[in-house]
Amino acid sequence: GRVKMSAEEILVLAVELGKNFCLYFDELECDALCKEKILHRVLRNVHSQLLVVRPDLNVAAFEDVTDQEMQSGKGMHFSIHYYKTTTPLAGMPVAFSVQVENKSYYMCCEREGGEMIVRFKEGEVPKEIPGESNIIFFKKTFTSCSSRAFKFEYSLEQGMFLAFEEEGYLRKLILKKVPKDEVDETMKMSL
Repeated sequence: GRVKMSAEEILVLAVELGKNFCLYFDELECDALCKEKILHRVLRNVHSQLLVVRPDLNVAAFEDVTDQEMQSGKGMHFSIHYYKTTTPLAGMPVAFSVQVENKSYYMCCEREGGEMIVRFKEGEVPKEIPGESNIIFFKKTFTSCSSRAFKFEYSLEQGMFLAFEEEGYLRKLILKKVPKDEVDETMKMSL
């Protein structure tokens, strides 16, 4: 006969950790920002597209990526560098870098023609940052009720967040001014 399922059966959910699940700790004591750990992640927008950096074209945009492309992973596997700081700040200070063709690029912001532009420059993220820096973003939860999604505020300008903007068929990575407490889906990112 058939086995009757009891209502008290316990569901077991498997939790899968990513391949690159590693943490690095540097023992540093300083007043400045010191690198504390590095997480290896891909950045996704609300459309489940992955952020891809193409330094040759000087562009970073969210794209639909196939599993196969993800394996080769050019310009989409980010290192997120967490800094510890003695001054409590509005969020966790992080910097982003990405490997493309065996070169390392870091994300920074620059003012160009009156507006802030997100750039990727060749080089390494410093272990220590003496004070302010155009490579630091504050990682915050997107809303109080969604702890799995984040927004990244530019450390040198309050209210400026990493976001995407539709430009033709591209969803380009930009810095966007967002009024306080406004929920803007274009700046929602998951790691």
